[in-house]
Amino acid sequence: MLPPLKPIAMKERVSIVTVERGQLDVLDGAFVVIDKNGVRTHIPVGGIACLMLEPGTRVSHAAAVLASRVGCLLIWVGEGSVRLYASGQPGGARADRLLYQARLALDDKARLSVVRKMYAFRFKEEPPEHRSIEQLRSIEGARVKSLYKMFATQNGIEWKGRKYDPKEWGSGDMANRCLSAATACLYGVAEAAVLAAGYAPAIGFIHTGKPLSFVYDIADLFKFDTVIPLAFRIAAQKVGSPERTVRLGCRDVFRTSQLLSKIIPTIEEVLDAGGLSRPEPSPESVPPAIPNKEQLGDAGHRG
Repeated sequence: MLPPLKPIAMKERVSIVTVERGQLDVLDGAFVVIDKNGVRTHIPVGGIACLMLEPGTRVSHAAAVLASRVGCLLIWVGEGSVRLYASGQPGGARADRLLYQARLALDDKARLSVVRKMYAFRFKEEPPEHRSIEQLRSIEGARVKSLYKMFATQNGIEWKGRKYDPKEWGSGDMANRCLSAATACLYGVAEAAVLAAGYAPAIGFIHTGKPLSFVYDIADLFKFDTVIPLAFRIAAQKVGSPERTVRLGCRDVFRTSQLLSKIIPTIEEVLDAGGLSRPEPSPESVPPAIPNKEQLGDAGHRG
């Protein structure tokens, strides 16, 4: 008898893999992508946090089922891996954590405490006292603009601001295109971690009213330590295919910085700042996507 399947912890996975112009299917029990010439390429989907599907990709029902069972998030994106169209939740989200997140977001005092913790984590200093969330958001925006300008200056790039048309991929300059591709990769990884930990991508604290508000909140905590410097460096090189170069660079940065091992503990840390007690899991809560007799001690197992 084979031993029961065990999900790979989020922190031990490869961050992202991008697929374009291929058919995703399950053949002989393996997750494969088949190109137009019929060539099969195996993808170890159980060891990947997020699979980004670009235009020209088709997914079979069996492939979607297997990705869900092993906890790999499928994201349908536009050209250059930007413009998120849809995503498939990888099963087993924790209702107790979702309710805890909602309680924090609905409590004005707790929400402000979480936002202040995010500010301190991001800028490595305590935020000004007696400021509302709107005021902190304004201060943060000004600091972000100055950081963009600083990185552009360091790389010898003429910076005209973060300006681009999401409907026209080629409308932005090189720097903006690299930034869009880089942040899209980071958002994919952050969403995979948020879902794996059992939280809701839409219930944000700084960002609100969008399907990925909480994903943006969490991704912003790591953005300027990972993908933003990379995007400006690649923009300065003026490579032939910047989007692909950025994706490969992001994958390397995520691995060397051990990003996936940091996201879920950081989520827990910033939410704990709200000061509300965590509810106990309901006995009727959804079980893990893959039954596992042993507790592996990682929130990323969808337990």
